[in-house]
Amino acid sequence: MELNYIKVSDYLLPNLTIKNQNYGEINKYGYLRLEYLKEYHKGLYTTLLMKDELTNHLVSVSNECEKRLKKLMDNYRESDEKLSERNKEINQFEWVKLMNNYKDCAEEIILKEMIYV
Repeated sequence: MELNYIKVSDYLLPNLTIKNQNYGEINKYGYLRLEYLKEYHKGLYTTLLMKDELTNHLVSVSNECEKRLKKLMDNYRESDEKLSERNKEINQFEWVKLMNNYKDCAEEIILKEMIYV
């Protein structure tokens, strides 16, 4: 890596520029990870940014979190008979309440294990 310098007054300052980052494929988990890195892991954030690997890291975290959420929700659906399609038709409010509860639990697991580490 070659550094170019700019003369400002009597000083030579490195001409450091960051390429424009495209955050198009990043979901909410990627953005949560980004904010966490900025706030609590500034060294890792700066390293990823300087190596131009920040976007790849955030996309990877986004994809892994989505896969984990899907897997957890599938496991919850299989383990609880109240989440069957028949029960969905009979008692919709109970079904929605259970699905929201399970989704909140799954998101809490994802945040603890994958985002805030």
